[in-house]
Amino acid sequence: MVNPNRGSGGVGFSSTEFEQEYERPSKSELKRQSDALQKMGETLVEAPRDRVKRVPMPEDVLEAILACQVITNHEGRRRALQFVGKKMRTLDETEVAVIQQAIDSWKGASKSETAAMHALERRRDKLLTDDKALTTLLAENPELDVQHLRTLIRNARKEQAENKPPKAYREIFQLLKQIESKKGKPAADEGDDDADSESDDE
Repeated sequence: MVNPNRGSGGVGFSSTEFEQEYERPSKSELKRQSDALQKMGETLVEAPRDRVKRVPMPEDVLEAILACQVITNHEGRRRALQFVGKKMRTLDETEVAVIQQAIDSWKGASKSETAAMHALERRRDKLLTDDKALTTLLAENPELDVQHLRTLIRNARKEQAENKPPKAYREIFQLLKQIESKKGKPAADEGDDDADSESDDE
């Protein structure tokens, strides 16, 4: 008598059991998902506290992230990050998507800040190479001290020619940043020192 549980191939598993096994994520896929959630948790830990508090997420996950942010001990922070990763793995797909959307929006904000910073750098470089750029700047901002600006530009040119530390070069950047801030435009507060340090190496 034929066993009804056996398929035509004579093996002792039904076809549906094979399908369930096939649909289950592989170990490598599960590892990728786990690593991605761990990385997402670390991104949240590194983000400013007030930003993290605005991200929709379960209370216990938020508490784990905020607690990790204040730990300075290396080993303690490592363990706390692992705990954050564990909490991140309890999230469902919708919750993960919402958090990812928030992180992506931060990146967009950072991009606009970076773009503003580069625009200021380009304007600074223009001031050093084109005298008309100073005329334009003064026309837009008549309250500026002409003599001070001319001195800064002259000193910055000298610094570049003699390969000296870019003191005046940085002062021009800060001055341009203040002008933009007064106009209410986004000026790059973060990273401008890094940008200058890159310029130093050139």
